[in-house]
Amino acid sequence: MANTTPASAAAAAPSARALAALLIANVALAFGPLFVRIADTGPVASAFWRITLAAPVLIMIALGSGWRPRQIGRSIWGFVAFAGVFFAADLASWHVGILGTTLANATLFGNSATLFFPIYGFLVARALPSRMQGFALLLATIGAGLLLGRSYELSPANLVGDLLCLLAGILYTGYFILMARARETMAAVPALAVSTMASILPLLAMAMVLGERIIPDHWGALVGLALASQVIGQGMMIYALGKLSPLVIGIGLLIQPVVAAITGWIVFREQLGLADLIGGVLVAIALVLVRRPAPLGAGQDRR
Repeated sequence: MANTTPASAAAAAPSARALAALLIANVALAFGPLFVRIADTGPVASAFWRITLAAPVLIMIALGSGWRPRQIGRSIWGFVAFAGVFFAADLASWHVGILGTTLANATLFGNSATLFFPIYGFLVARALPSRMQGFALLLATIGAGLLLGRSYELSPANLVGDLLCLLAGILYTGYFILMARARETMAAVPALAVSTMASILPLLAMAMVLGERIIPDHWGALVGLALASQVIGQGMMIYALGKLSPLVIGIGLLIQPVVAAITGWIVFREQLGLADLIGGVLVAIALVLVRRPAPLGAGQDRR
């Protein structure tokens, strides 16, 4: 009979905490589209409040960990600030797209950065993808085609929503690239806090240009959005990224579209057809396969 020593239990504890953090992160992030739908502001304005309400909390956590702004070099400030602009554009595109498609599709396409970021790695490294990664890209292409085709059958407006969420995934890839450079010298929470601050003014400007309603009558949905998506979701995901393998993170991402699909069915009666289910499964499998560790090692990321 095997005995568990305190030392072995302590070694296993971080992994258990990381798995719990991954579960909490993906469930919290999956509720983001719901809060956007029920908020009584414009979609970009809701993104502005998501960032603005979360920023003080993230800054306090960063300062509480011992981080100080003077520790950031001038060039890193530039990378993080530019990353914040990309994040603002990502949220603006995604939040508008959420209102034009199903919650499941919005979540799937919004997470497509996990597919585009490795593609960027292929281009930068000037190396062809492995056989498994190439197969994953093929699956993702077929799955996305099924989802987009199904959206167009239901309504051309749904297709526009899907395309906006897909654009958000591309913009989020740009955010990853810039934040990867910033993370070379910054810890996760301070980097998230500074990039969050840098997103505030661009989002406010975009909401005003679009003529959206900015000041809400009811704050519940916006507070929920800020806490669920930015503080809990992003915070827990960043913690998990440093503790778990890309494969485990990729599998964890499958929680989001499942929770979003169930939420859309219960709250908005969004029905999923066979093509939706097949397309979603293919994209989900691709997200897992493309994030498998390369034989010589690979980096990590994620929203």
